[in-house]
Amino acid sequence: MELMIALLLIVGALLLGAMSPGPSFLVVARAAVSRSRQAALATALGVGLGGLVFAVLALLGLQALLQSVPQLYLLMKLLGGGYLLYLGWNIWRGASRPLPVQADEGSQPDGRSWLKAFTTGLLTQLSNPKTALVFSSIFAALLPAEQPLWFLITLLVLIGSLETGWYCLVALVLSSPVSQKGYLRGKRYFDRIAAAMMGALGVRLLTHSGS
Repeated sequence: MELMIALLLIVGALLLGAMSPGPSFLVVARAAVSRSRQAALATALGVGLGGLVFAVLALLGLQALLQSVPQLYLLMKLLGGGYLLYLGWNIWRGASRPLPVQADEGSQPDGRSWLKAFTTGLLTQLSNPKTALVFSSIFAALLPAEQPLWFLITLLVLIGSLETGWYCLVALVLSSPVSQKGYLRGKRYFDRIAAAMMGALGVRLLTHSGS
């Protein structure tokens, strides 16, 4: 039961991180608006794979680190909580800024292949060091002390499905002109909700730093 609760908490926390606007969101949104639904979905799959790569690296690195220097567990919780508060504040400050996702008028199709769109999404996700820090901070706060193999496999499957599923949803929604205009009109409120949720997670990590 404790392991299932840990799975739900980790997936919930990562969902908040995936929903916060960032480079990966922008690259999928731009593909949806300025190219095609197919290109946006391919980009989303690349972003999802990049998130899964970060999750594997964070798990391997975190386990090795905590096994060799267990005293860093508390420090990583404090740093993770502080970073999530900082990220939430930045999202809040940028809530009123427009997103550069509109297609350039008069632009011609560039003939990008599915593979090129996929690679663009993958490289964008892997080039963002904040993603690795979010994974590490959440794992440090919420991973149980002992993780059986089935737990780690299930966690990675859920993370891959979450990352890919969220960005595929973004691709599908923003490839509709009506939906895209609606999101841009409500961007300020969407961003502030995401910022508040990220800040709440940061407070939770800080207030539970001793557990």
